[in-house]
Amino acid sequence: MGKARIGFIGLGLMGGAMVGRLQDLGYALTVLGNKDRRQLDSAISRGAQEASTAKAVAEASDIVMLCMGTSDHVESRMRGADGVIAGLRPGAVVVDFGTSLPGSSRALALEVAKAGGQFLDAPLGRTPAHAKDGLLNIMASGDKAAFDAVEPVLQDQGENVFYLGAVGSGHTIKLINNFFGMTIANAMAEAFAMADVAGVDRAQLYDVMAAGPLQSGMMGFVKAYGVDGDPSQLAFAIKNAAKDVGYYARMAEEAGVDSLMSKGPLAALNEACDMGQAEDMVSQMVDFYVKRFQA
Repeated sequence: MGKARIGFIGLGLMGGAMVGRLQDLGYALTVLGNKDRRQLDSAISRGAQEASTAKAVAEASDIVMLCMGTSDHVESRMRGADGVIAGLRPGAVVVDFGTSLPGSSRALALEVAKAGGQFLDAPLGRTPAHAKDGLLNIMASGDKAAFDAVEPVLQDQGENVFYLGAVGSGHTIKLINNFFGMTIANAMAEAFAMADVAGVDRAQLYDVMAAGPLQSGMMGFVKAYGVDGDPSQLAFAIKNAAKDVGYYARMAEEAGVDSLMSKGPLAALNEACDMGQAEDMVSQMVDFYVKRFQA
């Protein structure tokens, strides 16, 4: 049996890297991008077919993958006369790789099932550099038979592929994961800014912290910018971090609880966006805290 025909919607930094990986492995792809065509044109130059609508992507595909910024973006591509659901092939599987609200995923899963397909939420961990080499962490949830059917393709894209149960579980775990990660990133960023205020060396501070139980990959990502001046180690924009932590807070609110720990990083990330840093990488929150301490 030949390789599955894959449709991919959303070729940003992560989506473009994922498409490149699939092309390296010989998958045939139908793609749909957005305003920034750099990743899209690269995929087309390597043989991908460009579709004009999400419906056309679905009509050409056994598996439809989406890697988009928000739940609203995903819903807009899924629904309507030109949406994925309208063009879904019988038995097709839709995989949402973005970080979306669990409630949105559950609603879309019902609509996809009604149209004769299956929906998996499968948010991602790690970076576009990992995606290029098929080393992502993939947190999949939804119908188990659908997961089993597409697992070989997910294994081609991820080093660690988790099946997490009922639809929405993947996005729930991803939001908790990103809340935790962005809290650490903000704490490390402020720590570097406080080192400046207190007159101690950032590199020495980091060396001491990293020698103990605080050491983590996220600390290292922030250190790559705060000490070494390289923001590319964590290719994750501040605006996207604000969105994810905001989704986490919204998820907590919908569950009837008040998240205390998310308030600090969420306020800082939103303020940084308002100050013009929305497109900066998360490690550049160091600059935000420096400016704030100087105000």
